[in-house]
Amino acid sequence: MKARIFDTTLRDGEQTPGISLTPDEKLLIARKLDELGVNVIEAGSAITSEGERNGIKKITSEGLSAELCSFTRAVQLDIDAALECDVDSIHLVVPTSDLHLEHKLRKSREQVKRMAVESTQYAVDHGLLVEISSEDATRSDMEFMKEIFQAGIDAGAKRICACDTVGILTPERSFDFYSQLMDLNVPLSVHCHNDFGLAVANSLAGLRAGATQAHVTVNGIGERAGNASLEELVVSLYSLYNVQTQINIQMLYEVSKMVARITGMYLQPNKAIVGENAFAHESGIHADGVMKKAETYEPIMPELVGHKRRFVMGKHVGSHIIKQRINDMGFRVDDERFSQIFNRIKSLGDMGKCVTDVDLQAIAEDVMGVMSEKPVELQELTIVSGNKVTPTASVKLKIGDVEKLEAGVGVGPVDAAIVAITKTIEDLANIEFEEYHVDAITGGTDALIDVVIKLKHDGKVVSARSTQPDIINASVEAFLGGINKILTDKKVNESKNV
Repeated sequence: MKARIFDTTLRDGEQTPGISLTPDEKLLIARKLDELGVNVIEAGSAITSEGERNGIKKITSEGLSAELCSFTRAVQLDIDAALECDVDSIHLVVPTSDLHLEHKLRKSREQVKRMAVESTQYAVDHGLLVEISSEDATRSDMEFMKEIFQAGIDAGAKRICACDTVGILTPERSFDFYSQLMDLNVPLSVHCHNDFGLAVANSLAGLRAGATQAHVTVNGIGERAGNASLEELVVSLYSLYNVQTQINIQMLYEVSKMVARITGMYLQPNKAIVGENAFAHESGIHADGVMKKAETYEPIMPELVGHKRRFVMGKHVGSHIIKQRINDMGFRVDDERFSQIFNRIKSLGDMGKCVTDVDLQAIAEDVMGVMSEKPVELQELTIVSGNKVTPTASVKLKIGDVEKLEAGVGVGPVDAAIVAITKTIEDLANIEFEEYHVDAITGGTDALIDVVIKLKHDGKVVSARSTQPDIINASVEAFLGGINKILTDKKVNESKNV
């Protein structure tokens, strides 16, 4: 069996509250989806607006391999808008539950059936492939819904789709529900929403029942609790059911990150498959097991989806991980000193903190009595900011024996300080800002601020943290801590290569 993937990130996904994509952003995502290997891209709903049509037209003029589709209602005006955009197909959605007919459409069953047939015929006559879809299918009378589908098929529809619009299926009911539609003898799509967190499970059950295509979105975005997640569904099919798709699985993490960045809908760390913690280990038992044999605590290898494994040092961390990280940093410690380092990390973990690479290096150096090397030291920092003043920062840094003074402006005082420091050290290394995260640990205006920064250099990501009452000083200290870690590692690597 091979399952088809119908991606509706650009239509159902964009209906997520807070997401509004420009035509150029839609094109960027569509290109990546095509590269990923989805079978169908639902590029939007052409009737929505002129901007929406411009976005769909950009996509259809790109020469992509995927089938390009527009959502339409059973209305000629919608189909004409889709035709204007030169799509390959339409996802023709017809409400079929009495609830929708009575309260939304205010039409009889016969009127809705006639609308479905006339719209399908019109679209087919104008060269469009039609996938006729039942809205609120799981609360519809099964016989009436099948009557609508059969009438649509007789009018020329090539695929049918039954939508669990409010996500009320369970996996058992999903299997039974979709099984009842198999006697229509046309390709069937599952379209599941995630209101009870069961969208992927219900989609898998529908595919097991005989459906051949699943409607999904990247990261599971969509209205309310979202849609079935593309990455979770595809990897489950591949790993748990031995079902193939056309998807390039190794691109999943990359595509997930891109969509999260463009939409502004960032993922919870423990999101399956693509979350930052999906392959992170802190527990000593787990981390030790993974180091010896990854399969002990990982169902799939992170490389399968383009992700990476990482180990987190907190109160659950084991000695094996700390020893490995210390060795990676070039330290060689005896048992007594290692015990001191280990106990200090555990103590920080009990205080609710996770130890970064920079923290670990500082702890190790302190225990060993080694003066912490700081290629870059802050001498002075001055910030000017206000409601009628462009935030400006000036910094004086000591780099080796040389003092350098630089200024920068930004959207806020922290941004201005980071800009100024970046300008000062740009000749030393090409450092990319990967992540900036701030937490107020305590309450009140004098709250203790915890800043975590991730920097990237030559493909390697380092993290640094600073905890202070002042967010600007904490941000600058964390940024400089990460820079010094990168520069120190760079110096060590260069000396090894000499």
